[in-house]
Amino acid sequence: MCANCTMIFMSLTRENYTRRLVDMKIDELLKMFGAVSIEGPKYCGKTWTTLNHANSSVLLTKSDNPNSDYQKALINRDLIYTNEFPELIDEWQSIEQIWDDVRTKCDEDGKSGKFILTDSSVPVRPDKIFHSGAGRIFKLNMYTMSLYESGDSEGLVSLLDKIL
Repeated sequence: MCANCTMIFMSLTRENYTRRLVDMKIDELLKMFGAVSIEGPKYCGKTWTTLNHANSSVLLTKSDNPNSDYQKALINRDLIYTNEFPELIDEWQSIEQIWDDVRTKCDEDGKSGKFILTDSSVPVRPDKIFHSGAGRIFKLNMYTMSLYESGDSEGLVSLLDKIL
């Protein structure tokens, strides 16, 4: 564990958390890939959902606070990695080089379920990313909670059933 970092340790089940359909997919993907990148619009529940799959987390929300994970990562990105897997790196795109770090760490031992990345549809500068992450980082789109997930529908009609 990183002694200099302020990490938030979570149990796999958060109080008052309602499991979503995407939770099953995240569980499945963490068994197959070194990292899963959850992408989607702001406030769709990415952080809340992924905290339920993580054993440690780093919150890279931009901050001027010198003790923030963001400021520590700007000084030395190695300060934020805990090796408490899966490790959530929330808003990774704040420091684009995180993507390549994660890809490299996935290559080191080939183990699955090491990282969960989240980002909120903020454009990433392509010149800051040197590899697609293919075969290591699976990109999963997440959307706002459905009426079925929120309990406002009984789910008698499923678009998923119509597609498959």
